[in-house]
Amino acid sequence: MHILVTGGAGFIGSHTVDGLLRKGHKVRILDSLEKPAHPKGKPDYLPAELEFIEGDVRNRRNLEEALKGIDVVFHFAAYQDYLPDFSKFFHVNSVGTALIYELIVEEGLPVKKIIVASSQAVYGEGKYFCKEHGEFYPDIRGLKQLERGEWEIMCPLCEKVATSQITNEKVVNPQNQYAISKYSQEMIALNLGRRYHIPTTALRYSIVQGPRQSFYNAYSGACRIFCLSAYFDRKPPIYEDGMQLRDYVNIEDVVRASLLVMDDSRADYQVFNVGGGKGYTVIELAQIVARIFDRKFNSAISGEFRFGDTRHIVSSIAKLKALGWEPKNSVEKSVQDYYSWLNNRGITEDILDYAEKKMKELKVVRKMVG
Repeated sequence: MHILVTGGAGFIGSHTVDGLLRKGHKVRILDSLEKPAHPKGKPDYLPAELEFIEGDVRNRRNLEEALKGIDVVFHFAAYQDYLPDFSKFFHVNSVGTALIYELIVEEGLPVKKIIVASSQAVYGEGKYFCKEHGEFYPDIRGLKQLERGEWEIMCPLCEKVATSQITNEKVVNPQNQYAISKYSQEMIALNLGRRYHIPTTALRYSIVQGPRQSFYNAYSGACRIFCLSAYFDRKPPIYEDGMQLRDYVNIEDVVRASLLVMDDSRADYQVFNVGGGKGYTVIELAQIVARIFDRKFNSAISGEFRFGDTRHIVSSIAKLKALGWEPKNSVEKSVQDYYSWLNNRGITEDILDYAEKKMKELKVVRKMVG
């Protein structure tokens, strides 16, 4: 088949491209190569045999060219960061998605399937349980609470500490600009897909880890930050108390999930979590990184927090497992692969300073009060 991968020069997109090429598919990439994710332009890891179009998913002419002769679309192009340019999230993520369907319908393009990359972020804080009042889905923690260093989610009725639960696909509660835009993207894709008989699947990825993650994107997560800190033998920044639960999934498992739903009609018009199946505390991840990089683990807490972070989130993967998929690779493998990749990139230490400075300028990283 002839497959278009939007955002195919990026982390998840480029690995998906590799997987498609291994299966014998013909691949075309549409990517804007936007900074800071691609500060040096087209990455050197892209295979020479694919077709590359530098362009924007919001640009009608670029997208028309990219969709010609395409059987399947993997839609990874997205805007994600902590920046407060709220409208851009919707211009790229929502409008870009709508334009794909608009062109397919208007021009009668014979696209057989679209796989849309969504995010675990649509759940916000996810599902919680109170012994007295049962399940609930909390909103984001308030600034005053975080400034006091009160990290846990409280039951809104009895104000006692509640317990985080594994979160399935049934209830969403997006809390920031990125999450809201990704959920709107899902709604556009699944509903227009169903209405116009364009089989569509949305995949809500947990925290995907492995080589090729952008060094410069402040949004990218703890594995990147901890690995870079260990690489330069610096103390890793651990926010809150380090006991936040996170759900990490290896990039190779993500690619297998994406290729599975492409070929399985049972996934049509459905949304699936793609996660690691297990929660790790932030401190546990930092310890894994320290061990693989052969560094002494320093557990000193920074006294800072990232405003807008969730406290705990782990996704249920039962629905996707019912199609025959399950994660095979460990967090240790993700870190080891990232370590190997770092050693061949010729990076400089100012990368960490750049991201940290940017986050503090935007008041995303803040200090506890008192």
